[in-house]
Amino acid sequence: MVQQNSVRKPVLGLLVTALLGGCGFAPMYGTHAPAASSATAPEAALAQVEIANIPDHNGVMLRNALIDRFYSGGYPANPAYTLSIADLKEATRELDLTKSSEATRGQLNLTATLRLYNRSNPGTPVLERRLASINSYNILESEFATRVTRDSARESGLRDLARQAEMNLVMHFNRSKDTSR
Repeated sequence: MVQQNSVRKPVLGLLVTALLGGCGFAPMYGTHAPAASSATAPEAALAQVEIANIPDHNGVMLRNALIDRFYSGGYPANPAYTLSIADLKEATRELDLTKSSEATRGQLNLTATLRLYNRSNPGTPVLERRLASINSYNILESEFATRVTRDSARESGLRDLARQAEMNLVMHFNRSKDTSR
C-alpha cells in the first residue's frame, strides 16, 4: 500500500502540470515560448513606461515605489507609454471601540486611478484601472507611537498600490503580446 501511494504522487503531479499548461495557465514573468526574445518580456515593456508626476507627499512616495519596481536598468530614454496615477485619496476610520468609546484600531484606505497612455496616441488610455489598499494600525496612548504606526500603514498601502499597478501593467502587456500573435 505504501509503494502505491509513493508512485501515485509523482504521477499525479505530472498530470496536474500537464493540465495547467493545456488550460492557458502561464507565468506572469516567464516567457511563453522557449525562443521568446527578451525584448518582448514584461520587464522590458515596464522599462518603456514613463511615470508621470503624482501630486502631494503620498504621490511622491507612490511614484518612488513605482520607479523602484519599473526601472531596474535605469530611466527609459525614449518611453513608449506614460503611466498616470490620478485621484490618490486617503481615508481613515476608527475601529475597535472600547467601553469608554476610545478607538484602539484604525483603518487606512488608499485609492487611486491608474491610466496607461500610448505616447503615439496620448488622448485615450489603453488601460484604466481602479487601485485600492486597506491597512490597519494600532491607536496607542502615545500620540507619537500612533503616528508611527499610521505612517507605517500608509507606506505599506502605497507599496501595495505600486505592486497592483505593476501587476495590472504586466497583465496588460502579456495580453497585448498574446493578441498580436
